[in-house]
Amino acid sequence: MSKQISTITFFRYASFNDKAWGFGMMQFANKDLKKVNGLTFYRLMGSGKGRGFNPLPDWSVYCLLQVWESEEAAQTFFTSSDLMKQYEKHTAELYTLYMRNIAAVGTWVGKNPFEKGAELEQNSPIAIITRATIKWNWLIKFWKYVPTSEEGLDGNEGLIYTKGVGEVPIIQMATFSLWKDFDSVKQFAYKSKQHQEAIKKTRQYEWYSEELFSRFQPYKSSGTWEGKDLLSL
Repeated sequence: MSKQISTITFFRYASFNDKAWGFGMMQFANKDLKKVNGLTFYRLMGSGKGRGFNPLPDWSVYCLLQVWESEEAAQTFFTSSDLMKQYEKHTAELYTLYMRNIAAVGTWVGKNPFEKGAELEQNSPIAIITRATIKWNWLIKFWKYVPTSEEGLDGNEGLIYTKGVGEVPIIQMATFSLWKDFDSVKQFAYKSKQHQEAIKKTRQYEWYSEELFSRFQPYKSSGTWEGKDLLSL
């Protein structure tokens, strides 16, 4: 099984100046990230207001998804890189989850970057990343339906955290969600009428020109998010 791991890091900015710095790093951080040893894939992403898909930006929260050849490569980056030291100076909170890929279907910018690195552990936390590029001719219909599709998340006790993120506002969108266990995911996927209807409409209208669905086993974390370690909840 592959030694590959993935990390997702969330950055929270408080002041106006730091939010402006974080926005700028969506472009300027690429220069350093392209040179990182052991990094095979990465995406810098902004976020939408609230927790799910939202076309309105949340200027205080950004994230960085990275795929690594090994945990050692990731650890070296997070403990030694000048780039991470810069982020630490400007953020009010910085939180990283280390994850092993369980399964991934689809493509992200033309390829599937995730190699299988773990078997599903039924009673452990599970993270899910979905990503899609929305076709131009379906943008209005898609965004009108989003609030209905997310109703099933309300009051879901198995959901630890979720956030809508994306590379290009409106068009290229992703969601990250962290769940207590696999049963919680199944409860939402198969018993939420809104979610089932969203899947049906996606297939019916072919909203996406590209999509990817991936599951991960989070096994380690650093920092806090909203004052807590999400893996300990």
